Amino acid sequence: MELTYLVIAILICVGLYAIASKRNLLKIVIGINILESAVIFLFVFSSYRPGGTVPIISGNHELFVDPVPQALALTAIVIGASTTALMLGLVIELYKRYDTLNITEIRKMRG
Repeated sequence: MELTYLVIAILICVGLYAIASKRNLLKIVIGINILESAVIFLFVFSSYRPGGTVPIISGNHELFVDPVPQALALTAIVIGASTTALMLGLVIELYKRYDTLNITEIRKMRG
């Protein structure tokens, strides 16, 4: 269980590193997707219980899996797909206009 949270923490750090240090817009979009995936994993694994059952069918209400984080994960997946499509559309338009994906060069050309 601790290994799972360690992997999630590493994924969060990788995503934050890509967002903060990279200058290529595609790499930043990939970093945001890695960060979103890590948050979704955190939602799902936070509600995991070994031996847990579905709360509706089970008569034992002491040991069940909480469905709310799973619903939040599904919502996060839909929102993540939408934001990724929007970001990639903006990246394509910026590339068409400036012929580069480097943020520093785009800022120089704008100013």
